[in-house]
Amino acid sequence: MSTSTRWTIVVVSVIAVLVAALLNQLGDDSVPRPGAPTVADRQHRDADTVEALAGPRRSADLAPCPVGGENPGPPKLRGVVVECAADGATVDVARALAGRPVVLNLWAYWCGPCAQELPAMAEYQRRVGPGVLVVTVHQDENETAALLRLAELGVHLPTFQDGRRSIAAALGVPNVMPATVVLRADGTVSQILPHAFATADEIAAAVGGDLE
Repeated sequence: MSTSTRWTIVVVSVIAVLVAALLNQLGDDSVPRPGAPTVADRQHRDADTVEALAGPRRSADLAPCPVGGENPGPPKLRGVVVECAADGATVDVARALAGRPVVLNLWAYWCGPCAQELPAMAEYQRRVGPGVLVVTVHQDENETAALLRLAELGVHLPTFQDGRRSIAAALGVPNVMPATVVLRADGTVSQILPHAFATADEIAAAVGGDLE
């Protein structure tokens, strides 16, 4: 065997070892380890502790989340539990939204159209008054970023922290953001609107009399 042939074999062997190691590393990163938290099984990041969220919560100054009563609420949302971004309290979503017309606005801190739409949602709530409840639903684990974005926008609507996206899953909302879900007072879904609104007028026109 010539010297050049031996060197070729060595080089090919080294490349094969490197490729195998790279593929093994990629496989480790793409498959969740047993017990490791993922988007599917936690509401927010490990970094979003009570202490870490205290400052952003003060800055956001969000309205309290609705409190549930004895009414079991919308059937599709029964059993769905999230956190209230205002204070970290646990929220039984179906009971919290029971017995009143609701507009749910699903968004994430990194979504540009969401940031443009949220102030319009706040203005819509101001116009319709207490007869309709507008709640935003943050669908990303980074709760700190959500609170800071709401503070920046000056939007103080009650907000559910739903890193698991469990509300969207329960209601069958397409995997797009922003998206708006209109619930009648009896808990039935009136509309699912998977697109952004630019103004409160657009929201009012889309919702129309469907909340009655």
